[in-house]
Amino acid sequence: MYNAVICRYHEIAIKGNNRREFERQLIGNMHSMMRGKVECRIRQIRGRIWIEPAAGAAFFTAAEQQTLAGILSRCFGLESFSPARLVPPDMEEIKAAAAEVARPVFAAAQAEKTRVSFRIRARRSDKEFPFRSRDIEIALAEVVAKSVDADRLDVDLDDPDLSLGCEVREEFAALFLETFRGPGGLPVGCNGKVLVLLSGGIDSPVCAYRMMKRGCAVDFLTFHSSPYTPPESEEKVRELAACLNRYQFPGTLHLCNLAPLQKQIRDLCTERDRTVLYRRAMLRIAEKIATQCGAGALATGEAVGQVASQTLRNLATINAAVRILILRPLCGSDKSELIRMAEEIGTYPISIRKAPDSCTVFAPASPATSVPESVATAEEAKIPDYDRLLDEITAAAVTCRP
Repeated sequence: MYNAVICRYHEIAIKGNNRREFERQLIGNMHSMMRGKVECRIRQIRGRIWIEPAAGAAFFTAAEQQTLAGILSRCFGLESFSPARLVPPDMEEIKAAAAEVARPVFAAAQAEKTRVSFRIRARRSDKEFPFRSRDIEIALAEVVAKSVDADRLDVDLDDPDLSLGCEVREEFAALFLETFRGPGGLPVGCNGKVLVLLSGGIDSPVCAYRMMKRGCAVDFLTFHSSPYTPPESEEKVRELAACLNRYQFPGTLHLCNLAPLQKQIRDLCTERDRTVLYRRAMLRIAEKIATQCGAGALATGEAVGQVASQTLRNLATINAAVRILILRPLCGSDKSELIRMAEEIGTYPISIRKAPDSCTVFAPASPATSVPESVATAEEAKIPDYDRLLDEITAAAVTCRP
Protein backbone atom coordinates (compact mmCIF):
# COMPACT_ATOMS: atom_id res chain seq x y z
CA MET A 1 0.00 0.00 0.00
CA TYR A 2 2.79 2.45 0.89
CA ASN A 3 5.63 3.59 -1.33
CA ALA A 4 7.24 6.08 1.08
CA VAL A 5 7.72 7.11 4.70
CA ILE A 6 7.52 10.80 5.63
CA CYS A 7 9.98 11.70 8.38
CA ARG A 8 9.56 14.96 10.29
CA TYR A 9 12.03 16.72 12.55
CA HIS A 10 11.42 19.57 14.95
CA GLU A 11 14.44 20.79 16.90
CA ILE A 12 16.69 20.63 13.85
CA ALA A 13 14.29 22.95 12.01
CA ILE A 14 15.03 25.84 14.39
CA LYS A 15 18.78 25.66 13.84
CA GLY A 16 20.42 28.52 11.98
CA ASN A 17 23.17 28.46 9.39
CA ASN A 18 24.41 25.01 10.50
CA ARG A 19 21.05 23.32 9.99
CA ARG A 20 22.35 21.43 6.96
CA GLU A 21 25.00 19.76 9.13
CA PHE A 22 22.32 18.40 11.45
CA GLU A 23 20.27 17.19 8.49
CA ARG A 24 23.28 15.42 6.97
CA GLN A 25 24.05 13.77 10.32
CA LEU A 26 20.46 12.60 10.67
CA ILE A 27 20.34 11.11 7.18
CA GLY A 28 23.71 9.45 7.70
CA ASN A 29 22.46 7.91 10.95
CA MET A 30 19.34 6.62 9.20
CA HIS A 31 21.48 4.98 6.51
CA SER A 32 23.67 3.36 9.18
CA MET A 33 20.72 2.05 11.20
CA MET A 34 19.02 0.59 8.10
CA ARG A 35 22.11 -0.95 6.53
CA GLY A 36 21.57 -4.68 6.07
CA LYS A 37 17.97 -4.45 7.29
CA VAL A 38 15.96 -2.53 4.67
CA GLU A 39 16.95 -1.61 1.13
CA CYS A 40 15.71 1.92 0.51
CA ARG A 41 16.52 5.41 -0.74
CA ILE A 42 16.56 8.44 1.54
CA ARG A 43 16.24 12.02 0.37
CA GLN A 44 15.71 15.38 2.04
CA ILE A 45 13.36 17.96 0.54
CA ARG A 46 12.66 21.27 2.31
CA GLY A 47 12.09 20.33 5.93
CA ARG A 48 11.13 16.71 5.35
CA ILE A 49 12.99 13.46 4.85
CA TRP A 50 11.44 10.89 2.52
CA ILE A 51 12.26 7.19 2.53
CA GLU A 52 11.34 5.25 -0.59
CA PRO A 53 11.77 1.61 -1.65
CA ALA A 54 14.97 0.55 -3.36
CA ALA A 55 15.11 0.95 -7.13
CA GLY A 56 12.86 -1.57 -8.85
CA ALA A 57 10.36 -1.93 -5.99
CA ALA A 58 7.00 -0.18 -6.24
CA PHE A 59 5.98 -0.51 -2.59
CA PHE A 60 7.37 -1.47 0.79
CA THR A 61 6.41 -4.94 1.97
CA ALA A 62 4.63 -5.33 5.32
CA ALA A 63 7.84 -6.73 6.83
CA GLU A 64 9.85 -3.76 5.54
CA GLN A 65 7.29 -1.33 6.96
CA GLN A 66 7.53 -3.01 10.36
CA THR A 67 11.34 -2.94 10.30
CA LEU A 68 11.38 0.71 9.27
CA ALA A 69 8.96 1.63 12.06
CA GLY A 70 11.19 -0.03 14.63
CA ILE A 71 14.30 1.75 13.37
CA LEU A 72 12.72 5.19 13.03
CA SER A 73 11.20 5.02 16.51
CA ARG A 74 14.80 4.85 17.82
CA CYS A 75 16.38 7.43 15.49
CA PHE A 76 17.18 10.57 17.48
CA GLY A 77 16.37 13.77 15.64
CA LEU A 78 13.02 12.56 14.29
CA GLU A 79 9.87 14.04 15.81
CA SER A 80 7.42 11.76 13.95
CA PHE A 81 7.00 9.63 10.83
CA SER A 82 4.17 8.31 8.68
CA PRO A 83 3.94 5.51 6.11
CA ALA A 84 2.63 7.27 2.99
CA ARG A 85 1.47 6.89 -0.59
CA LEU A 86 3.24 9.26 -2.97
CA VAL A 87 1.41 10.28 -6.17
CA PRO A 88 1.86 13.06 -8.75
CA PRO A 89 0.51 16.44 -7.55
CA ASP A 90 -2.69 16.16 -9.55
CA MET A 91 -6.11 16.33 -7.89
CA GLU A 92 -7.54 13.31 -9.71
CA GLU A 93 -4.46 11.24 -8.86
CA ILE A 94 -4.73 12.33 -5.23
CA LYS A 95 -8.41 11.39 -5.02
CA ALA A 96 -7.84 7.98 -6.58
CA ALA A 97 -4.98 7.24 -4.19
CA ALA A 98 -7.00 8.47 -1.20
CA ALA A 99 -9.78 6.00 -2.02
CA GLU A 100 -7.31 3.15 -2.42
CA VAL A 101 -5.45 3.95 0.80
CA ALA A 102 -8.49 4.68 2.96
CA ARG A 103 -10.92 1.97 1.81
CA PRO A 104 -9.41 -1.11 3.57
CA VAL A 105 -8.62 0.77 6.78
CA PHE A 106 -12.01 2.49 7.05
CA ALA A 107 -13.84 -0.73 6.13
CA ALA A 108 -11.95 -2.65 8.82
CA ALA A 109 -12.87 0.02 11.37
CA GLN A 110 -16.54 -0.14 10.38
CA ALA A 111 -16.48 -3.92 10.79
CA GLU A 112 -15.53 -3.43 14.45
CA LYS A 113 -17.71 -0.42 15.38
CA THR A 114 -21.26 0.67 14.61
CA ARG A 115 -20.09 4.18 13.77
CA VAL A 116 -16.65 5.47 12.85
CA SER A 117 -15.47 9.09 13.15
CA PHE A 118 -12.87 10.58 10.82
CA ARG A 119 -11.25 13.76 9.64
CA ILE A 120 -9.14 14.93 6.69
CA ARG A 121 -6.10 17.13 7.24
CA ALA A 122 -4.56 18.71 4.14
CA ARG A 123 -1.50 20.92 3.80
CA ARG A 124 -0.60 22.67 0.57
CA SER A 125 3.11 23.52 0.52
CA ASP A 126 2.94 24.32 -3.19
CA LYS A 127 0.95 27.56 -3.32
CA GLU A 128 0.66 27.21 -7.10
CA PHE A 129 -1.50 24.11 -6.68
CA PRO A 130 -4.99 25.12 -7.94
CA PHE A 131 -6.86 23.84 -4.85
CA ARG A 132 -6.64 25.35 -1.38
CA SER A 133 -6.13 23.11 1.67
CA ARG A 134 -9.80 23.41 2.62
CA ASP A 135 -10.88 22.41 -0.90
CA ILE A 136 -8.62 19.37 -0.78
CA GLU A 137 -10.10 18.30 2.56
CA ILE A 138 -13.67 18.53 1.25
CA ALA A 139 -12.84 16.61 -1.94
CA LEU A 140 -11.08 13.82 -0.06
CA ALA A 141 -13.86 13.56 2.52
CA GLU A 142 -16.31 12.94 -0.33
CA VAL A 143 -14.00 10.28 -1.80
CA VAL A 144 -13.69 8.47 1.53
CA ALA A 145 -17.44 8.58 2.12
CA LYS A 146 -18.10 7.02 -1.29
CA SER A 147 -15.56 4.24 -0.77
CA VAL A 148 -17.24 2.84 2.39
CA ASP A 149 -20.61 2.97 4.17
CA ALA A 150 -21.16 6.74 4.38
CA ASP A 151 -24.19 6.36 6.68
CA ARG A 152 -21.92 5.03 9.43
CA LEU A 153 -19.30 7.78 9.16
CA ASP A 154 -19.13 10.86 11.40
CA VAL A 155 -16.87 13.87 11.05
CA ASP A 156 -14.83 14.63 14.19
CA LEU A 157 -12.12 17.25 13.83
CA ASP A 158 -10.79 16.92 17.39
CA ASP A 159 -10.56 13.24 18.35
CA PRO A 160 -11.48 10.99 15.42
CA ASP A 161 -11.08 7.24 15.14
CA LEU A 162 -9.28 7.71 11.82
CA SER A 163 -7.42 10.61 10.24
CA LEU A 164 -6.32 10.89 6.62
CA GLY A 165 -3.49 13.36 6.02
CA CYS A 166 -2.54 14.89 2.70
CA GLU A 167 0.54 16.96 1.97
CA VAL A 168 0.86 18.56 -1.47
CA ARG A 169 4.29 19.63 -2.71
CA GLU A 170 5.67 20.70 -6.06
CA GLU A 171 7.22 17.28 -6.68
CA PHE A 172 4.43 15.02 -5.40
CA ALA A 173 1.49 14.65 -3.03
CA ALA A 174 1.59 12.34 0.00
CA LEU A 175 -1.32 10.59 1.68
CA PHE A 176 -1.03 8.96 5.09
CA LEU A 177 -3.29 7.47 7.76
CA GLU A 178 -0.97 7.04 10.75
CA THR A 179 1.62 9.18 12.49
CA PHE A 180 4.11 7.56 14.86
CA ARG A 181 6.28 9.29 17.44
CA GLY A 182 10.02 9.50 16.98
CA PRO A 183 12.34 9.97 19.96
CA GLY A 184 12.98 13.67 19.18
CA GLY A 185 16.19 15.36 20.23
CA LEU A 186 19.25 15.77 18.01
CA PRO A 187 20.98 13.27 15.70
CA VAL A 188 23.55 11.13 17.48
CA GLY A 189 27.06 12.31 16.64
CA CYS A 190 26.34 15.99 16.04
CA ASN A 191 27.64 16.89 19.52
CA GLY A 192 30.72 14.69 19.74
CA LYS A 193 31.36 11.64 21.91
CA VAL A 194 30.72 11.02 25.61
CA LEU A 195 31.98 8.15 27.78
CA VAL A 196 29.14 6.95 30.03
CA LEU A 197 29.90 5.13 33.27
CA LEU A 198 27.48 2.24 32.92
CA SER A 199 26.51 0.06 35.87
CA GLY A 200 23.93 -2.71 35.99
CA GLY A 201 21.38 -0.45 37.67
CA ILE A 202 18.39 1.52 36.43
CA ASP A 203 19.89 5.01 36.29
CA SER A 204 23.04 4.89 34.16
CA PRO A 205 21.32 3.37 31.07
CA VAL A 206 18.81 6.24 31.21
CA CYS A 207 21.76 8.63 31.44
CA ALA A 208 23.23 7.12 28.26
CA TYR A 209 19.88 7.42 26.47
CA ARG A 210 19.56 11.09 27.42
CA MET A 211 23.07 11.86 26.22
CA MET A 212 22.32 10.23 22.87
CA LYS A 213 19.12 12.28 22.66
CA ARG A 214 21.22 15.43 22.93
CA GLY A 215 23.28 14.37 19.93
CA CYS A 216 26.20 12.66 21.69
CA ALA A 217 27.66 9.41 20.43
CA VAL A 218 28.20 7.18 23.46
CA ASP A 219 30.90 4.74 24.49
CA PHE A 220 30.47 2.82 27.73
CA LEU A 221 32.73 2.09 30.70
CA THR A 222 31.81 -0.40 33.39
CA PHE A 223 33.70 -1.56 36.48
CA HIS A 224 33.62 -5.06 37.93
CA SER A 225 35.45 -6.50 40.90
CA SER A 226 36.38 -10.02 39.84
CA PRO A 227 36.62 -12.41 41.64
CA TYR A 228 34.36 -10.66 44.17
CA THR A 229 31.64 -10.05 41.59
CA PRO A 230 30.33 -12.90 39.39
CA PRO A 231 30.55 -13.07 35.58
CA GLU A 232 26.78 -12.43 35.50
CA SER A 233 27.47 -8.82 36.50
CA GLU A 234 29.56 -8.23 33.39
CA GLU A 235 27.08 -10.05 31.15
CA LYS A 236 24.26 -7.88 32.48
CA VAL A 237 26.12 -4.71 31.51
CA ARG A 238 26.91 -6.12 28.07
CA GLU A 239 23.18 -6.67 27.53
CA LEU A 240 22.41 -3.12 28.66
CA ALA A 241 25.01 -1.70 26.28
CA ALA A 242 23.62 -3.79 23.42
CA CYS A 243 20.11 -2.53 24.17
CA LEU A 244 21.31 1.08 24.16
CA ASN A 245 23.31 0.58 20.97
CA ARG A 246 20.03 0.11 19.12
CA TYR A 247 19.70 3.90 19.31
CA GLN A 248 23.06 4.70 17.71
CA PHE A 249 25.86 3.39 15.56
CA PRO A 250 27.15 0.86 18.11
CA GLY A 251 29.47 2.27 20.76
CA THR A 252 32.32 0.41 22.43
CA LEU A 253 32.11 -1.09 25.92
CA HIS A 254 35.21 -0.92 28.14
CA LEU A 255 35.39 -3.29 31.14
CA CYS A 256 37.77 -2.53 34.02
CA ASN A 257 38.53 -4.66 37.08
CA LEU A 258 38.63 -2.31 40.07
CA ALA A 259 39.29 -5.03 42.66
CA PRO A 260 43.07 -4.48 43.00
CA LEU A 261 42.51 -0.88 44.08
CA GLN A 262 39.45 -1.71 46.18
CA LYS A 263 41.52 -4.15 48.24
CA GLN A 264 44.07 -1.43 48.94
CA ILE A 265 41.32 1.00 49.97
CA ARG A 266 39.77 -1.68 52.21
CA ASP A 267 43.05 -2.44 53.94
CA LEU A 268 44.52 1.06 54.26
CA CYS A 269 41.77 3.67 54.27
CA THR A 270 38.98 4.76 56.60
CA GLU A 271 35.95 2.53 56.11
CA ARG A 272 33.32 5.29 55.96
CA ASP A 273 35.15 7.02 53.10
CA ARG A 274 35.41 3.97 50.83
CA THR A 275 32.52 4.78 48.48
CA VAL A 276 33.79 8.28 47.72
CA LEU A 277 37.31 6.91 47.20
CA TYR A 278 35.95 4.28 44.81
CA ARG A 279 34.14 6.95 42.79
CA ARG A 280 37.20 9.20 42.58
CA ALA A 281 39.28 6.27 41.32
CA MET A 282 36.61 5.36 38.76
CA LEU A 283 36.59 8.88 37.37
CA ARG A 284 40.38 8.98 37.12
CA ILE A 285 40.36 5.74 35.14
CA ALA A 286 37.43 6.99 33.05
CA GLU A 287 39.34 10.17 32.21
CA LYS A 288 42.24 8.11 30.89
CA ILE A 289 39.94 5.92 28.76
CA ALA A 290 38.02 8.96 27.50
CA THR A 291 41.30 10.38 26.21
CA GLN A 292 42.04 7.11 24.44
CA CYS A 293 38.63 6.83 22.76
CA GLY A 294 38.24 10.51 21.87
CA ALA A 295 35.40 11.33 24.27
CA GLY A 296 35.07 14.98 25.25
CA ALA A 297 33.22 14.38 28.51
CA LEU A 298 32.16 11.76 31.05
CA ALA A 299 28.51 11.16 31.92
CA THR A 300 27.14 9.44 35.01
CA GLY A 301 23.70 8.43 36.25
CA GLU A 302 24.05 10.23 39.56
CA ALA A 303 21.11 12.19 41.00
CA VAL A 304 21.55 14.70 43.80
CA GLY A 305 20.84 13.19 47.21
CA GLN A 306 19.94 9.72 45.98
CA VAL A 307 22.67 7.87 47.92
CA ALA A 308 25.46 8.85 50.31
CA SER A 309 28.03 9.48 47.57
CA GLN A 310 25.64 11.85 45.78
CA THR A 311 25.34 14.63 48.34
CA LEU A 312 26.57 18.01 47.13
CA ARG A 313 29.72 17.83 49.26
CA ASN A 314 30.60 14.31 48.09
CA LEU A 315 29.87 15.12 44.45
CA ALA A 316 32.19 18.11 44.68
CA THR A 317 34.92 15.94 46.21
CA ILE A 318 34.44 13.32 43.49
CA ASN A 319 34.52 15.96 40.73
CA ALA A 320 37.78 17.36 42.03
CA ALA A 321 39.59 14.11 41.18
CA VAL A 322 39.60 14.92 37.44
CA ARG A 323 39.72 17.85 35.04
CA ILE A 324 37.51 16.43 32.28
CA LEU A 325 33.94 17.71 31.94
CA ILE A 326 31.44 15.56 33.88
CA LEU A 327 27.79 15.55 32.78
CA ARG A 328 24.98 14.37 35.06
CA PRO A 329 21.77 14.54 33.02
CA LEU A 330 19.74 12.85 35.79
CA CYS A 331 20.82 15.15 38.61
CA GLY A 332 17.31 16.53 39.20
CA SER A 333 15.32 13.35 38.56
CA ASP A 334 13.57 11.13 41.07
CA LYS A 335 13.48 7.35 40.99
CA SER A 336 9.94 7.00 39.68
CA GLU A 337 10.80 9.17 36.65
CA LEU A 338 13.86 7.06 35.92
CA ILE A 339 11.94 3.80 36.22
CA ARG A 340 9.35 5.04 33.72
CA MET A 341 12.07 6.06 31.29
CA ALA A 342 13.91 2.74 31.71
CA GLU A 343 10.69 0.89 30.92
CA GLU A 344 10.13 3.03 27.85
CA ILE A 345 13.60 2.49 26.37
CA GLY A 346 13.69 -1.24 27.14
CA THR A 347 16.47 -1.41 29.74
CA TYR A 348 14.35 -1.89 32.86
CA PRO A 349 13.87 -5.71 32.63
CA ILE A 350 17.65 -6.12 32.38
CA SER A 351 18.46 -3.62 35.11
CA ILE A 352 16.25 -5.23 37.76
CA ARG A 353 17.97 -8.61 37.48
CA LYS A 354 19.89 -9.22 40.69
CA ALA A 355 23.65 -9.00 40.29
CA PRO A 356 26.22 -7.27 42.53
CA ASP A 357 28.33 -4.45 41.13
CA SER A 358 31.67 -2.91 42.07
CA CYS A 359 30.24 -0.35 44.47
CA THR A 360 28.86 -3.10 46.71
CA VAL A 361 32.25 -4.78 47.18
CA PHE A 362 33.67 -4.01 50.65
CA ALA A 363 30.94 -1.38 50.98
CA PRO A 364 30.96 0.44 54.33
CA ALA A 365 28.13 -0.21 56.75
CA SER A 366 27.62 3.54 57.24
CA PRO A 367 29.10 5.55 54.34
CA ALA A 368 30.14 9.14 54.94
CA THR A 369 27.84 11.79 53.42
CA SER A 370 30.29 14.69 53.63
CA VAL A 371 33.89 13.89 52.74
CA PRO A 372 36.01 17.02 52.18
CA GLU A 373 38.45 16.91 49.28
CA SER A 374 41.37 17.30 51.71
CA VAL A 375 40.28 14.18 53.59
CA ALA A 376 39.90 12.17 50.37
CA THR A 377 43.35 13.26 49.21
CA ALA A 378 44.89 12.28 52.54
CA GLU A 379 43.22 8.87 52.40
CA GLU A 380 44.51 8.24 48.86
CA ALA A 381 48.03 9.15 50.00
CA LYS A 382 47.96 6.06 52.24
CA ILE A 383 47.98 3.79 49.18
CA PRO A 384 51.49 3.00 47.85
CA ASP A 385 51.93 3.57 44.09
CA TYR A 386 48.33 4.79 43.75
CA ASP A 387 48.89 6.31 40.29
CA ARG A 388 50.71 3.22 39.02
CA LEU A 389 47.79 1.05 40.16
CA LEU A 390 45.35 3.26 38.23
CA ASP A 391 47.53 2.95 35.11
CA GLU A 392 47.65 -0.84 35.44
CA ILE A 393 43.87 -1.11 35.79
CA THR A 394 43.41 1.14 32.76
CA ALA A 395 45.90 -0.83 30.66
CA ALA A 396 44.17 -4.11 31.57
CA ALA A 397 40.75 -2.88 30.39
CA VAL A 398 38.92 -5.18 28.00
CA THR A 399 37.02 -3.61 25.10
CA CYS A 400 34.21 -5.10 23.06
CA ARG A 401 31.37 -4.07 20.75
CA PRO A 402 28.15 -5.35 22.40
